Amino acid sequence: MLCAHTVRRLKPGAFEEFAKAFEFDGGTTPPGWLRFHMLRSLADENEVVTFGFFEGTLEELEASQREAGYSSRREEIDRLADAVVVNGVYEVVDSRVAEPASSS
Repeated sequence: MLCAHTVRRLKPGAFEEFAKAFEFDGGTTPPGWLRFHMLRSLADENEVVTFGFFEGTLEELEASQREAGYSSRREEIDRLADAVVVNGVYEVVDSRVAEPASSS
């Protein structure tokens, strides 16, 4: 499994438009993508983290992005950001889910 991860510093007041730009056309997630998360910093409302989990190879992820028109979406998103702090694709090497504490 892969994780595509980006940290951006948005232009002031751009968050709502930025969040809207991440909506998938027709509400359908492109093939291979399992989950998507968007985080907004509590300390700085203009700092946003986005990441998604993809089941497949890097080549399949890149093909999925091409087929979903990611480059034009990226152009729209880039104009809303002052800076991209971190951007990359990572291999998920460990994943843990917390078990609920038992009440005895």
